[in-house]
Amino acid sequence: MNLTHLDEQNKPKMVDVSDKEETLRIAVASGVIMVGQEAFDAVISNSAKKGPVLQTAVIAAIQGTKQTSTLIPMCHPLMLTSVKTDIEELPELPGFKLTVTAKLAGKTGVEMEALTGVSIGLLTIYDMLKAIDKAMVIQNIQLETKSGGKSGDFRR
Repeated sequence: MNLTHLDEQNKPKMVDVSDKEETLRIAVASGVIMVGQEAFDAVISNSAKKGPVLQTAVIAAIQGTKQTSTLIPMCHPLMLTSVKTDIEELPELPGFKLTVTAKLAGKTGVEMEALTGVSIGLLTIYDMLKAIDKAMVIQNIQLETKSGGKSGDFRR
């Protein structure tokens, strides 16, 4: 198998997408943060000392999605047309599930953008609650679906 991020001399390179067709590309990623009951209650009651946790996490997820190419070395800067987020309360854990959907019409996919958005959003929740709970666990950051491009569709 040839790795696309290595040239003929095995030096790192950014993949050339010049000749690829533009297609509508959508990626959905998700992840979960498990928190203690006290931290969960602080989020639900909006009493965390650092402010509105979930609203801040949404903004961070959007920013993370948009900044992926500055964080992941071989990612192309992309002109995203949409970033949507959803945070689901999971009282049985307790915790939260964050889902990010990234969309564009372009020559390369948006999987890394969706995954980065989820990661940054969940890390923001951790940052805002770490004074209450340092034992939080971020887990199951994964690609749920992707569509568009030569490799076709993927569904977990």
